Amino acid sequence: MPASAPATASTPPPSRRLERFLSLFTEVRDGEGPRLLLLAAEIFLILTAYYVMKPVREAFILDQPGGAEIKSYSLAAQAVLLAAIVPVYGRLATHLPRRRLVNVVSGFFILCLPVFYVLAQSRVPLGVPFFLWIGIFSLMVISQFWGYANDIHTPDEGKRLFAVIAFGASSGAVFGAWVSGQLIRALGVQPLLLVAAAILAVSLALFNFIDRRARAAGVPRSGASAEDVAIGDGNPFALVLRNRYLLLVAAAIFVLNWVNSAGEYILSSIVKHAADADVRAGILAAGDQGRFIGTFFADYFQVVNIAGMLLQLFVVSRVIKYLGVPIAVCILPLVALGSYTVAALIPSLAIVRWVKTAENSVDYSLMNTVRHMLFLPTTREEKFKAKQVIDSFVVRAGDVLSAATVWLGTTVLTLGVSQFAWINVALVLVWLALAVGIGREFRRRTAQAGSAA
Repeated sequence: MPASAPATASTPPPSRRLERFLSLFTEVRDGEGPRLLLLAAEIFLILTAYYVMKPVREAFILDQPGGAEIKSYSLAAQAVLLAAIVPVYGRLATHLPRRRLVNVVSGFFILCLPVFYVLAQSRVPLGVPFFLWIGIFSLMVISQFWGYANDIHTPDEGKRLFAVIAFGASSGAVFGAWVSGQLIRALGVQPLLLVAAAILAVSLALFNFIDRRARAAGVPRSGASAEDVAIGDGNPFALVLRNRYLLLVAAAIFVLNWVNSAGEYILSSIVKHAADADVRAGILAAGDQGRFIGTFFADYFQVVNIAGMLLQLFVVSRVIKYLGVPIAVCILPLVALGSYTVAALIPSLAIVRWVKTAENSVDYSLMNTVRHMLFLPTTREEKFKAKQVIDSFVVRAGDVLSAATVWLGTTVLTLGVSQFAWINVALVLVWLALAVGIGREFRRRTAQAGSAA
């Protein structure tokens, strides 16, 4: 692959208008703009489709007896399914070249949606099957996209450009959440399945255009035919278990999701307590609790999304450029450490709301970008197979352990919000130590890759 020259003080500014405009947000060089925007558009469409489907998921699973409880238990079922599905994905990657792998996997998920639509029209109960399906889709397809993005960029390019690509994901989530509400009012719930299928089909067509364009430009690093050979024959879980760097990444992502899911419980619990307190004080009518909680979370998510998008667009690339990935990967655990320490000492709604806003906005922007950059100094096989293990199975396993922690703390130990926050403080310290180790290993690996280039 013709790699970009390392960034230096003498690197000339881009001469083309597109790259000059994109340079407002990150360092972009001549010729990089079109592919950068195309990749951002592809992940924008994938996230838009996902958020168009999310209301369908909620409608299917909650419109049945015990739906809320079944929803919680289904997270554990997702982890079990992923333990079986990830090796199947690995076998596909063993036998299929990169482009065919993406087409087969994405095409399978797209074809499922008309089937779900027909079954829903026939009044077949789809709550649990669709919840499991969309959970696996959201993890595997997005991980596959970032595996591909890692594969066609050098570490230098990825560190400069991934922030803008990730903005496509952030804006797709915001747009998808908005447009789903408009579509439900116009079409109803079930037709959204067909809308999502159409959006995903466009994203897959865009992927093939990007890949053909990359092949014509000679992007693959390992020679002209590199994209036409199978990815590798290693077992996905074995790739992680035998590699110290990938084990560190997996452990950090596991703890990150454990902490974050427990933090969402802390916020939900304190909001519920605040609503109950207002009812007891006569400030809020008993029948208005749901409206109070819904309004709170609507405002909260809006602030988090806006803050995350602004950080993604104007801050993330500069943090990575001036501080580097080894420092950037430590920022979220440091923010979380401060957030949960404050929440443990002052467990009030006003405090917890804003510390969680800070944590989640950094998570959805900086950390969401950096976690994908961590695979830049890995092999193609690790980018596609090991990344699936970490981004799907490990993520869901962290969520399951967090749910188990909440169950144990509420039903057996009767812990309060402050105690749960202290548990998160202890977990964040472990996470921070893992992040430091990841940063050191990332620096070593990128230095080796640079000397070998």
